[in-house]
Amino acid sequence: MKQILSHIDATLETSLQRLFSLLRIPSISAQPAHAADCRKAAEWARDTLAEMGFAARLSETTGLPGVIATHHEAGPTAPHVLFYGHYDVQPADPLNLWHSDPFDPQLVDGPRGKRIVARGAVDDKGQVVSFLEACRAHLTMTGKLPVRLTVLLEGEEECGSPSLAELLTKERENLKADFVLVADTNMWDFTTPAITTSLRGLAAVEVTIKGPSRDLHSGLFGGIALNPINALTRILGDLHDATGRIQIPGFYDGIAPVPDTLLASWTQLGFNPRAFLGEVGLHTPAGEADQLPLAQLWARPTADINGISGGYQGEGTKTVIPAQATAKLTFRLVPGQNPQQIVKNFETFITSRLPPDAKAEFKHFGAAPGFSMDLNAPFMHAAREALAAEFGKPAALVGCGASIPVVEAFKTHLGLETLLAGFGLDDDCIHSPNEKFELACFHRGTRAHARLLAAFAS
Repeated sequence: MKQILSHIDATLETSLQRLFSLLRIPSISAQPAHAADCRKAAEWARDTLAEMGFAARLSETTGLPGVIATHHEAGPTAPHVLFYGHYDVQPADPLNLWHSDPFDPQLVDGPRGKRIVARGAVDDKGQVVSFLEACRAHLTMTGKLPVRLTVLLEGEEECGSPSLAELLTKERENLKADFVLVADTNMWDFTTPAITTSLRGLAAVEVTIKGPSRDLHSGLFGGIALNPINALTRILGDLHDATGRIQIPGFYDGIAPVPDTLLASWTQLGFNPRAFLGEVGLHTPAGEADQLPLAQLWARPTADINGISGGYQGEGTKTVIPAQATAKLTFRLVPGQNPQQIVKNFETFITSRLPPDAKAEFKHFGAAPGFSMDLNAPFMHAAREALAAEFGKPAALVGCGASIPVVEAFKTHLGLETLLAGFGLDDDCIHSPNEKFELACFHRGTRAHARLLAAFAS
């Protein structure tokens, strides 16, 4: 391991050159005009893996191709790891806010030393190349990898992964493994690595309340006619009680308490909710009053109104009682909750409160359950040991309030658990202008990946 790490240190400049060559490809999956660029990025990954000694190929889908590469020289009894990443990136707009061309990567000075600035620097090209360079170091110094490894790179993660289920189904036999490693997450801070042990799921729904057959004059009909906006906002006002607890019947059914191990870990992180909220002009946690702030972020479900529309929206005033009103809502869900049941219960919550003459219609936009990792899984112990060896401190066991749909896809289509251990930072500006990846994070991430591969072998 000492020789492998020394090799990574000595070849950092060459590793950067390879990363920069990938960052120069504008593989924007959301924009059809860049379909050829996305394929070029896929081919870059395929050819790079093949040059390293992998059996690498493109796997075509009805959308953009996946990249699949295998290296099984470790032997049939070695643990089998499936590494997942994506080669596509977000659009760079608005271009006028970038300090340099988003597809002309720059190494610039920052408060923590040099940083890599480009679209895709950390999400996810930099993290993918960091892993590939760790593999390269093992292969250069020992001639093989310590584990059987399959690499899967997707080309549509940034536009909702519309072809991922197709790809996983098509390649199910080729993607068999013991677990999945995903490096598309963050550290706790610049010096503290992190393993993301839980994700919140998501259910999205739209409700429309309809009343009169047409918009009405509020003078001629006001006071006697049903106003759908009034009805909708009154009902939605009942979603939370005064303590922040959600009032949908059965909403909390199935939720397990946070393990003591995680609670102890969270209390040691020094999280300051006032400082966290201060960055967006707020100060006071607004979730369930009896929950820790980090639990509100990571381990408790939410019910949020994302938008309300109805009636007159233009300048000035228009004295109208609208014919209908619509609200869009999302529910962030935690392990144990049934997304379909939550949506059904929400519909009952609405319809049971409708006034006479009101009718409710619903649209659904998909639902996925929450995710939690088995803290006693063998790969979990190996990961914690490897990260502690590299950073000189234990990895923080963190949650994530958002959703990473690919994790559920691996569970559903392949029956595999996922280890989430990445090396980005909260201020890396992913999806924003001037996206960056700290050079130190890229470097230490490569070293940590090399240690992880060795630790998994044991």
